[in-house]
This record gives sequence, C-alpha cells and structure tokens, in this order.
Amino acid sequence: MATRSVEDQLRGEYFLLLPDTRRVAEELETKVRHRLLPLSSQLDKYERVVVLARIKDCESALEALRRRQEGATFDPDRSDLYTLTNLNDLAGVRVLAFPKSRFNQAHDDLRSLFSSWTSDPVPDDEDEQPLAFKYHGYCDVSTKVRGELQIVPMLVGLFWQIEHSTIYKPTPELKGVSQSLEMRQRTSDVLMALRRFEEEFERLVLRDPLRNAAKERSS
Repeated sequence: MATRSVEDQLRGEYFLLLPDTRRVAEELETKVRHRLLPLSSQLDKYERVVVLARIKDCESALEALRRRQEGATFDPDRSDLYTLTNLNDLAGVRVLAFPKSRFNQAHDDLRSLFSSWTSDPVPDDEDEQPLAFKYHGYCDVSTKVRGELQIVPMLVGLFWQIEHSTIYKPTPELKGVSQSLEMRQRTSDVLMALRRFEEEFERLVLRDPLRNAAKERSS
C-alpha cells in the first residue's frame, strides 16, 4: 500500500481537529464579546469596535505549517514530526477598533482576560508601539488546539485584508509583486498614512469644544 504524503496526513489531522477548532473559536469569540460589551455600549456614532471570528481552512493551515519548515518544504522521511497542533492560530478572533483611543481601550480590557496567554505583538517599523497586539494560548474547551487573539486598529485591519492576499500570502501569479522592494515601501507608506490619519482625526476631535461639551452633558 502506498504511503500517504505529508500533506495528506496533515489534511487528515485537520479534519480530526476540526470539532476542537470550532469549539475554540466559539469560546474565544464569546469571551471577547462579553468583555468588550461595556466598551461597545458607549461608542460614539463615528467609533467602531468589531469582533470577527475565523477558522483557518485546511490548505491555509498546511501552507502556514510549511512556511515554518527549513526551505519551506516538508521532508517525506520525517512525516511524524509535523502536526497542525503546532500552529497558534487554527482558531482566532480579530478585534478591529477605531479610533486609536478605542483600540487602546479594547486592548486594556482584553489583556487582563488573557493574561496567561503568550504575547506576540506585530512590530511597527516606524514606531516604538506595536502595530497590533497578538496573543495565543489554550481555551477551556480544548488542550489540543490553541486560539489566537488579535487586536488591530481598524484601518490597518481593513488594509491587511487586501495586503495579505496580494503580498503577504500571494497566489503564484503575484509572487513578483510580493518580492518587489518598491511595493514593500508602498505598503509601509500606507501604514504610516493610516496611522497619521488617525492621529490627526483624534487631535481634531479632542479639541472640538462643542463636541466635548455635548459628551460631558450626556455622561
């Protein structure tokens, strides 16, 4: 009988783990939404806090594990070394918040809830503060599958939805785009522009005396 490829073994493992993965995503989403409920209930009309849960699909999980290997390939003679349980983000929740003050509040609210999880922030090349916060660890419903929590400025998160599929995880026909130094610079420029937009927006909002007076009367 022919030996299954590493990829096929991992596909089999993926579907064995799928019930646990779904339970982790559901528990993580429920805990995050509950903790953020006080914040969500006091948002101004222009402010946003959005919670998005997701489960990594089978082929994405395989590619994520493959990228971790030397030469980004699986060794068929060492198939027993590979397991999808090594991934931190089979199940995940992303919190998108706008503006920056709400992003900081969301992070403060959730940091204590997941204090035992491992922190893995996304660095910002242009700022000492992280571009986004990431944590991973185990939920109560599974000791096999880890969950990942991301807390991301909303404008950055929306940009990532496009950038990840074209540059970070491109299809074969877009490999040239992802390897372009000029495109990497443009990506950095976009992130800087989004950060400056939020900074200027909040600066103008905070100095608006009419808005601040109305907010004080309503509180």
